[in-house]
Amino acid sequence: MIEVLKPGLLDLVMDQGRPGFRAQGVPEGGAADAPALMLANRLVGNPERAAGLELLLRGPALRFPEGGRIALSGADMRARCGDAMLPRGRTLEIPPGGVLELAQADKGLRAYLAVAGGIEAPPVLGSRATFLPSGFGGWQGRALRAGDMLPTGAPQGHRQGVLTFPRAKSALRILPGPQLPAFADAALQALTARTFAVGPDANRLGLRLAGPALAYRGGELASQAVLPGAIQVPPDGQPIILGWDGPVTGGYPVLAAVIAADLPRLGQLRPGDRLAFAFVTLAEAQAAWRKHERDLDEAIAWAA
Repeated sequence: MIEVLKPGLLDLVMDQGRPGFRAQGVPEGGAADAPALMLANRLVGNPERAAGLELLLRGPALRFPEGGRIALSGADMRARCGDAMLPRGRTLEIPPGGVLELAQADKGLRAYLAVAGGIEAPPVLGSRATFLPSGFGGWQGRALRAGDMLPTGAPQGHRQGVLTFPRAKSALRILPGPQLPAFADAALQALTARTFAVGPDANRLGLRLAGPALAYRGGELASQAVLPGAIQVPPDGQPIILGWDGPVTGGYPVLAAVIAADLPRLGQLRPGDRLAFAFVTLAEAQAAWRKHERDLDEAIAWAA
């Protein structure tokens, strides 16, 4: 059991999402930085798809009446329990009655908390992930509030582990979108030669960027299927990267799409952060995904 003493900025019960319902208008959703939650679950002996908490920028204060084994990943929110500072990326023990307090992240945007046994919120469409736009999943379809009592499952076997955090990467790698040929040459050059700033209204629906306007020369489009990472360009020419809870169809032209291996990086971008793009080939994107999976397998050093 976890008691919410004080909520953070936006605390959501989250897992790896609910695939298979896009035809019914429900996006997959799930953790914005999916590997961060997956690795935290591994550290506490949970299945990779177990539900944990996604914490935005400033974390909550949580009491563990019966104690618990936890792990923190993603952005560093300078966690403490009593007088002890708790490092992220390690298997940690909270004593019975212990209070975990998380401050504001200095870098990155989202932290992830896994607890042994997982958070046992009622599943909806096969997932415990919160879907805020429709108010379902997670804990009563909303962000956590003071007084919430979150049930947790029975812990499973585990080993002590230490997570290695990856070094910062440069440009986001992208593949051509279906409407790329209808954009002006100058727009394509600007996309990869200039940088863009993440706008102040970025959220789980998408990240609106500010930078050079990208001119589209095509006509009106019928709605088409879209996925997280799709770079849509509305009439004002300022691109939008669709997020994890974004729509399943859209009528704006899609210039490009962020490759799967780089999607988790979007979850750590803060308003005002600047980003650059670089086109890659399909073969390079596939190789990047294979490397991404190898890196996850090697990210935790387990104690003997």
